Amino acid sequence: MRRILVLGATSAIAAEAITRWSARGDRLHLVGRDPDKLARVAAACTGPVTTTCADFLGDTDALVRASLAALDDHVDIVLVAHGDLGDQQRSEHDPAEAARIFHVNLLSVVALLVPLADQLERQRRGTLAVITSVAGDRGRPRNYTYGAAKGALNLYLQGLRSRLYPAGVKVTTLKLGPVDTPMTRTHRKNALFATPTRAARDIVRALDRGAGEVYVPWYWRPIMAVVRNTPEPLFQRLGFLSGR
Repeated sequence: MRRILVLGATSAIAAEAITRWSARGDRLHLVGRDPDKLARVAAACTGPVTTTCADFLGDTDALVRASLAALDDHVDIVLVAHGDLGDQQRSEHDPAEAARIFHVNLLSVVALLVPLADQLERQRRGTLAVITSVAGDRGRPRNYTYGAAKGALNLYLQGLRSRLYPAGVKVTTLKLGPVDTPMTRTHRKNALFATPTRAARDIVRALDRGAGEVYVPWYWRPIMAVVRNTPEPLFQRLGFLSGR
């Protein structure tokens, strides 16, 4: 039985992954901001589960200590799944909104990763997985504030992966493409949108095999290779890449 900590457990994708882990009999500790949603996710579990209701903008060090204590100070898998798209167009004119997007998607995540990495390094085993986004691969007008935060997080995770490698700890960057969840409810959907079930399945499989950096679903890897490597003068002329 593995011990799994999920931070941001009320997200649609995390909830699906939690259901899969619970069905295997894993022991789970779930942290989320919404008490009602958190209770529903926990109620769907068939294995041992405990919960903590908290946001991720306060004393993250104390939150991590309490979460680890709920698992008897040993954890096999940590999934950090919280984040927020924010309002791109508002962030272009309102410094407070831009700062909020960076705080939620980068700074608060790093504040969690610092004590989590120390714990896994002491254990000399375990997997630390973080949901980021394909938006971090290249700045595009539709989401470049959010994308910049996720891009910085991707870089942080690269360094953390190499730091923890000698300790036998795996760090997995989960680069998600668009998923049909409440966070994207105002977005026009197309064939590239994944379901939360598909995304969670791919995440669980990636962690089972100890992957380092994964595109979820897989087809975003070749798509983003084209997006990243398109010369900027051409990129700016292609509305499907550079449009809102």
